[in-house]
Amino acid sequence: MLSNMKKLLELRSKAKKMQKQLSKVQIESEHEGIIIIFSGEQQVVEVKIPEDYNTKNLNKNLKEAFNKGLKKAQEVAASQMKDIMGDLGLPGMLGGQ
Repeated sequence: MLSNMKKLLELRSKAKKMQKQLSKVQIESEHEGIIIIFSGEQQVVEVKIPEDYNTKNLNKNLKEAFNKGLKKAQEVAASQMKDIMGDLGLPGMLGGQ
């Protein structure tokens, strides 16, 4: 039981460290000239739309840029979480051994 408690405390510590690292990561997504920057915590940091942008397809292109960026941010977070779970040897959790 102490071993499990130790693993849980270690997991908590690593999760906090990972969250701090993710807050510093920036993921850029571009689609048809629209650029959206996400943090590793999957928060929008910035949206850039060129001044001369043709707004005809703005909604469609914004949606596509957001979806691409969010997917990248989720992949970064999942990869880091998988590494932590694997390090702790927790079976069946995000690819842990």
